[in-house]
Amino acid sequence: MVIYVDADACPVKAEAERVATRHGLELYLVSNGGLRPSSNPLVKMIYVTEGPDEADKWIAERAGPADVVVTNDIPLAARCVEAGARVVKANGEALTPANIGPVLATRDLMTDLRAADPFRQGGGRPFSKADRSRFLDGLERAIREAAK
Repeated sequence: MVIYVDADACPVKAEAERVATRHGLELYLVSNGGLRPSSNPLVKMIYVTEGPDEADKWIAERAGPADVVVTNDIPLAARCVEAGARVVKANGEALTPANIGPVLATRDLMTDLRAADPFRQGGGRPFSKADRSRFLDGLERAIREAAK
């Protein structure tokens, strides 16, 4: 079992590293660069070539049924779920075969709405301590499920 983190804009890299260390699992932080290397021997830093989807491609080509993927990228999540991996968003939400279709459709709809209305832009709420706590719970659940 391996944990893959889509690390470029991931707010829970440190939390994922703590959980991976506690379970003795390899953790791959995949990014286009700019991340400070970890001294933890279980953490592997993967720097892909620059490009909008190169980190996603790297993860999707490797993630399988015994693995856990941490990402907020819904198309990447869909590819990983299809490959049998467990997927957890940074807020702890699990993406599964049962819910990835509607989540992907909602993402596409929101993309279209933002493109059609220039005033419908901008962020959501800030990432909170409660989100971090939900992530830790979600990652623990995903690891237990992947181990079965």
